[in-house]
Amino acid sequence: MHTNVGKIHDCYGCGVCAAICPVHIIKMELNSKGLLEPCITDQNKCIDCGICLSNCAFNCNQRSIITTPIRSFAAYSKDRKIQRKCSSGGATFEICSMLIEEGYKVCAVKYNVEKEYAEHYIAENKLELIPSIGSKYIQSHTVSAFSSFKRGQQYVIVGTPCQIDSLRKNLQRLKIEQDYILIDFFCHGVPSYFAWSKYLDLVKKRVNPITDVTWRNKKTGWHDSWAIGIDNKNTFCDLRDSWDNFSTLIKEKDYFINSRLSKGDLFYNLYLGDYCMSQACCKSCKYKYDKSSADIRVGDLWGSTYQSNQDGVSALVTFTEKGDKIADKLRSRCVLIEDSFETIAEGQMKSNSENSIFYPLVMKWLSDEKLLPVFKLKLLFALKTVNDFPIRVFYKILKVVKVRK
Repeated sequence: MHTNVGKIHDCYGCGVCAAICPVHIIKMELNSKGLLEPCITDQNKCIDCGICLSNCAFNCNQRSIITTPIRSFAAYSKDRKIQRKCSSGGATFEICSMLIEEGYKVCAVKYNVEKEYAEHYIAENKLELIPSIGSKYIQSHTVSAFSSFKRGQQYVIVGTPCQIDSLRKNLQRLKIEQDYILIDFFCHGVPSYFAWSKYLDLVKKRVNPITDVTWRNKKTGWHDSWAIGIDNKNTFCDLRDSWDNFSTLIKEKDYFINSRLSKGDLFYNLYLGDYCMSQACCKSCKYKYDKSSADIRVGDLWGSTYQSNQDGVSALVTFTEKGDKIADKLRSRCVLIEDSFETIAEGQMKSNSENSIFYPLVMKWLSDEKLLPVFKLKLLFALKTVNDFPIRVFYKILKVVKVRK
């Protein structure tokens, strides 16, 4: 009997097991629910080292480090262009820029338009860091980047709390934690990739080919920034020559599609309405609110304190001494306002999300080869606002409603 992750299903999908397997027999693939999980490519080559299981955050009951918040800040870049372009206040981008200047490499997430998924990659200078700007509300493919780390080099890694927890377990095993700075964020969870691919099928009827995707922009203000921008022009095509042109890159631009949650965007309704969430996020997440294995946690500073701010404010919480020192150095680039953790984390989830009662039905639609029944979904979203709406009534309505083509 082999000691590996072969029997683990519906996990976090962090990909650390595949990145660190010494015999390279673990591959991350989408499962029947459209979520990444490990698959063993050749059981006979397993050497029973157990490394994949011992470094798996999903498989372990405890986090790699047990910490509590040290200090909490409202943070935003002193460069207003950066503040406006980033999802919240630009604190993460400024941290990474600062540490690149100190010799660190940054492992962060960008969107791969050709492969139509989010992926971790390595940025070695500030120009290469630019594609990491902005949130990506889909699961990231991590194996290529996570398997490229080299001993003796210093890295900043930005990822989901579960990715960071598994990574720290491996860094502890290798005794190289001192070379890494780990940053996670307040995380809602990840949706099925089927939701994203179906959404793109609809978008491509209007914009094709797609060359640029952003999940957040502040054209209508930070508090109404749940907006997906999709373009068929390359944002970065003529801005590779020097960092001085960064101000050109981050100016406001028009998108062919700029679809907002406040106007009924389909993807955001599926995601934030918990119609297609990872079961691990709903049932097994150990990282909500003040629970983190990172040095620093970031996010949007939602809540009453900055509700009139439309430019964006980051929540920044330090969890280790290393993270705390970085926050002090960040003052040269960001405005930092220290406050209680409760104020900084206001509006963040304190418990795991729960999939909607319509999850089985929506997942059936998402996994079907046909286009999404948009009218039925909009009806479903509307009915969710009615308390205790009987699910049997909804199913009867679906049978008599003619789907709009």
